[in-house]
Amino acid sequence: MGFTMGLNLLLLVAMVATNILSLYHLSTTMISTKPITNPNPPVPDHLLRQLQTIRATINHLTRLQPNPSVQTTASNIPSDLLLYTQLSPIASACRHHPDLLHQYMNYTPFSVCPQLSSAAAEPLILRGCHPLPRRRCFSPTPSKLPSSLPTNPFSPVPENAILWSNYKCKTFDCLNPDLGFDLKKEKLKFLSYKTDLDLPISQLTDIVKKSKNVLRIALDIGGGTGTFAAQMKQENVTVITTTMSIGAPYNEAAALRGLIPLHVPLQQRLPVFDGVLDLVRCGRAVNRWIPAQSLEFLLYDVDRVLRGGGYLWIDHFFSKSIDLDKIFSPLIGKLGYKKVKWAVGKKMDTSGVKNGEAYLTALLQKPVSR
Repeated sequence: MGFTMGLNLLLLVAMVATNILSLYHLSTTMISTKPITNPNPPVPDHLLRQLQTIRATINHLTRLQPNPSVQTTASNIPSDLLLYTQLSPIASACRHHPDLLHQYMNYTPFSVCPQLSSAAAEPLILRGCHPLPRRRCFSPTPSKLPSSLPTNPFSPVPENAILWSNYKCKTFDCLNPDLGFDLKKEKLKFLSYKTDLDLPISQLTDIVKKSKNVLRIALDIGGGTGTFAAQMKQENVTVITTTMSIGAPYNEAAALRGLIPLHVPLQQRLPVFDGVLDLVRCGRAVNRWIPAQSLEFLLYDVDRVLRGGGYLWIDHFFSKSIDLDKIFSPLIGKLGYKKVKWAVGKKMDTSGVKNGEAYLTALLQKPVSR
C-alpha cells in the first residue's frame, strides 16, 4: 500500500511539473514585446529536454505501477519463492508470468512436488523463464522400477520408467511414430543417402577425416529423443541433445536410451563453454518459425561454442523459398564459414507445396582463426 501511494504521489508531482513548464512557456510567449510572425513559435531546446525527461519518468513509473488484476501481496506469494529470491536471482521474464511462477513454486517444502506445480515448468521455460528457480521438494518417481535398462540406445525402452501422468498419452504406442519414439524406425536414420539433402554419418566422418580433423564431442540442438546422439555413440562420439518434453516424454526417452538430454529451449544461451565443441547440429526444430533475429543470435551462439575448424550442420532447415534466398541464406553467410556442403530442395509435403517451401542442408566449417 505504501509503495503504491508513493508511486502515485511521484506521478502527480511529475504531471504538475509538466503543467507548470507548459504555463511558463505560454506566459513567456504572451508577454513578448515582439510581434508574432509565426503562429507556432519553436519550443526552446532546454524546455524540450525537460519535458522529455519528465515524460520518460512518467513512462518509467507507469511501468512500475503494479497491475491491479494480479494480486502480489506477500500473503499469497509461495514462501519458498520469497526465500529463493533472497538467495539467487530469477530470470527477468519470470516476472511477466506471476501466475505460472506461483503455481510452479507452490508446494510444501521437504515433501513430494505436486504434479500441478511441476506442470508449470514447460510453459514457464517456453516463455523465457529459464533457468527455473530451484525447489526444495522431491521429484516424483515411478512406483515400480524397471527390471533392467537398455545398454543399446536402439533397444526397447521400458514404459514403466516414465511418469505418464504428465502426458495425454499413456504408452509409446499412443504417440505418433514420426516423433522419434519408434526405435525400429529411428535405427535407420542418418545412415542412408536418398537425396542431396541427406548427410549420412558415414559421409560426415569421411569429410572430417579427409580434412585431417576429428569428431569427439558434439551438440544436437532440438534433437528430440536423441537419435543422432545414439548413432554417433556407435562412432565413439559423445553428443549432448537439447530437447523439450512438450506433449511427449522426449527428455525421459533420451535418458532411458543412455543418452544425455539437456532441458533447454531454443531461445536459451547454450550451456557450454566457448570454443570446445567439434560439431553442432541444428535439426528440424530450427526452422523458419524462429524469428530471423532470434535465429541470428542462435547461430552466433553456435559460433561461440564451436572450436576453430569445427563444423555446423544445418539439417533440413525449411522456409519459404523466397525467404531462404533473401533472408536466411545471407544470414547464415554472415558467419563466414566454409561451405563444405550446401544443398537446397523443394519441400514436397502438403504444407511445402502450398506455401512454396524449400529445405536447406548445409555443412559449414568454422575458420581456424579470426
